[in-house]
Amino acid sequence: MIALGKYNTLIIDRDTRVGLFLADPEGEEILLPVKYRPETFEIGDALEVFCYLDHEERPVATTLTPGITRDSFAALRVAEVNDYGAFLEWGLEKHLLVPFREQATPLRKGQTCVVYCYLDPKSSRLVASTRLDRFLDNRDVRLEPLQEVAILVYRETNLGYEVVVNNRHKGLVYRDQVFRDLQIGDSLMGYVQKIREDQKLDISLEPMGHRKLEPAAARIYEELKRAGGKLPFHDGSSPEDIQARFKMSKKLFKKGIGILYRERRIELGPDGISLRKTH
Repeated sequence: MIALGKYNTLIIDRDTRVGLFLADPEGEEILLPVKYRPETFEIGDALEVFCYLDHEERPVATTLTPGITRDSFAALRVAEVNDYGAFLEWGLEKHLLVPFREQATPLRKGQTCVVYCYLDPKSSRLVASTRLDRFLDNRDVRLEPLQEVAILVYRETNLGYEVVVNNRHKGLVYRDQVFRDLQIGDSLMGYVQKIREDQKLDISLEPMGHRKLEPAAARIYEELKRAGGKLPFHDGSSPEDIQARFKMSKKLFKKGIGILYRERRIELGPDGISLRKTH
């Protein structure tokens, strides 16, 4: 059976003026419009395509890459809002609908939001929702403390940042453990800090094998990692340049690199600071 909202590996069954008809092992067919037809092919070749409903609600296949697939979470931009709801850009010709009933708070044009994509059982259409809590499941958490996980930032609260963990669970990064700029929609790696008795997950942005750094040192360390491991800053750098890059005074900067150097996390050179290769 051809699965809408997912990638399908299908066989080229026949070539027509409107495109290729692809079939699954049960003989169900779907059209790959002519504009997506590969330059070279033979009847019987296998193609991996994404399947969804077009503007006329007809099942079609595409070789375009969507920004989200069914039963998953992703950050997408709102293209427009009209009487039906909000429509998201997701890399395909037809935008993805977030009905008003599926909006935790009203969406606006140009906003980036994290959504869950699912197949509406009533209409058989792909829709998205920002009411994420009902799609996150912490009843059966099969993770271990210190384990590296994929996280997606979806909401900021007084405590910190709520994140989707491994496309399934809900986690929290506490505000006092964030030493970098985080934005809604950021996708990055984190680490399981603690699994609570109620199965709630505390997530850290740093490997737990590292001792928690003093804030100034942590910010410098994060900036180094984001810059690929090396930055042209040292004792002779101007206070203005340091403030612009690290959002701290030169005094705090010198304190931070002193801590990192003593912990053997960085190396100091005449042209700047760099991460030690062992870290």
